[in-house]
Amino acid sequence: MSRYQPPLTLTPRMLGLIAEISEQIGRLSAADSGRQTPQLRRGNRIRTIQASLAIENNTLSVEQVTAVLAGQRVLGLPREIQEVRNAFATYECLIDWKPGNRSDLLRAHELLMQGLIDESGRFRRAGVGIYRGEQLVHMAPPPSRIAQLVDDLLAWLDASDWHPLITSCVFHYEFEFIHPFADGNGRMGRLWQTLILSQWRPVLAYLPVEAVIREQQDDYYAALSAADRLAESTPFVEYMLNALNLALREAIESEPSTDLVSDPVSDPVAKLLRVLRGRSLRISELMAEMDLLHKATFRANYLNPALADGMIEMTVPETPNSPTQKYRLTDLGSAAVAKLM
Repeated sequence: MSRYQPPLTLTPRMLGLIAEISEQIGRLSAADSGRQTPQLRRGNRIRTIQASLAIENNTLSVEQVTAVLAGQRVLGLPREIQEVRNAFATYECLIDWKPGNRSDLLRAHELLMQGLIDESGRFRRAGVGIYRGEQLVHMAPPPSRIAQLVDDLLAWLDASDWHPLITSCVFHYEFEFIHPFADGNGRMGRLWQTLILSQWRPVLAYLPVEAVIREQQDDYYAALSAADRLAESTPFVEYMLNALNLALREAIESEPSTDLVSDPVSDPVAKLLRVLRGRSLRISELMAEMDLLHKATFRANYLNPALADGMIEMTVPETPNSPTQKYRLTDLGSAAVAKLM
């Protein structure tokens, strides 16, 4: 039995969220049975990576991340492009790692931060303070304590009999509190929570909860700070359970309405694919034909999912923001349209 027990107060809100999440996982697992194609899994992973990196100030869009992973030339900062490649390689190894294994944790960090920092795959050797603007919000433990703190946390994780939803959220907070690496701690905390959850329910390996966190980024940091002040993870656990619940709800609402023998295509994406059949169009032209006015909504619900799922592609992928940029169907998109017609 692990000697370390992270402080936590179980609240009625947590219990209610666990019940809701468990019900939604059941619905998503039933709906997903046999339907998550490699393209859909890749699309969700792209959205996960783009959002997790955006939280850390990476400016690449879903379109640009998709292009990078397709091996296309993208105009962007070399560091940001490297972050994308590293993150994708790391998430692809998720299935091979054990959550409580220190060597796996270090190997994951090495992959995630390769070519970005000198200390990739090694615990930090200097003190670190976490700032929001000019305000110090957290002073992490000194380097001399990191190895023991991480080992204690991993031993607790291995031995914990708490509900996996609670365990994963508590681990995420405790990991961020220790801040064991010189850089990449936020990415690693989110990655490792996904690993813990995916070993409990495999469908959660491709749940882009990071996209919800990205939309509620201020609340994410506020929950971390509130937990620091209380000296227990309770506020952060409530926040993360709510984020997971929202991500599951969005995943269920976007589940495809086609039958099981068809490639799963969400209703918004299906509408976009039909409009693009046999031609290339600009965003303004697509929105006009689909009678849509709000560009952000169009990108979030139609364009980005279609790009991430490999259904459409840019005509000028090396310059995603080109004024002459148009979009057209890929072979996968054409095949999906043929089944929809």
